[in-house]
Amino acid sequence: MRVLLVEDEPAAAWVVETGLREQSFSVDVCRTGRAALARAGSCDYQLLVLDVGLPDRDGLSVCRELRERGLHTPVLMLTARDAVGDRVAGLDAGADDYLVKPYEFSELLARVRALLRRPARLEPETLEVRHVSITPRRKEVRSAGALVELTAKEYLLLEFLARRRSEMVSREEILDHVWAGEDEPASNVIEVYVSRLRRKLGDGGGAPLIHTRRGLGYVLDPRDDGA
Repeated sequence: MRVLLVEDEPAAAWVVETGLREQSFSVDVCRTGRAALARAGSCDYQLLVLDVGLPDRDGLSVCRELRERGLHTPVLMLTARDAVGDRVAGLDAGADDYLVKPYEFSELLARVRALLRRPARLEPETLEVRHVSITPRRKEVRSAGALVELTAKEYLLLEFLARRRSEMVSREEILDHVWAGEDEPASNVIEVYVSRLRRKLGDGGGAPLIHTRRGLGYVLDPRDDGA
């Protein structure tokens, strides 16, 4: 089972990460809401453990945005706020369960197991964007029905943009997701990979699929204004 832990306090993150790994979970750790949005929307996690108090944005808005994007992964929200209104706000934002700090790890583990026992909510098997279809479980991409061979990073970039289709995705978000943990890539690396994707995917006889927003980022547009 693969879990995404979103917690900015190093000591708290270490306790949860270590405890889950001892129970044979695979754990990825994020410190910010921005990084959580990048990872959660493009990796196959079975559970998100999400702290409300993050340095760049609160966990409630992160959870709400993930739900608006159609992500159905169970979310266990962690918070120091124990008022009834706070718990209601967390559940209304899309969380599946709510655990108040301080807590015993045994209780967190019990809640994790309970969430994982719930029947999975079905997600689309493919992402369809005009003439392009993406099958995440097989990492397969087709353009107008023809199989397209992509490198690992080309695929990561395409799937990330497809899950955020119609949204402007910043360069920083792309670098956090596609080149996370690597040495600083060349300044034009995103432009190079976008150019490769445009060439390999084509435009389906209509308007370009990936649009550049100068100085801001990129948009994968499902509309075909040229049709």
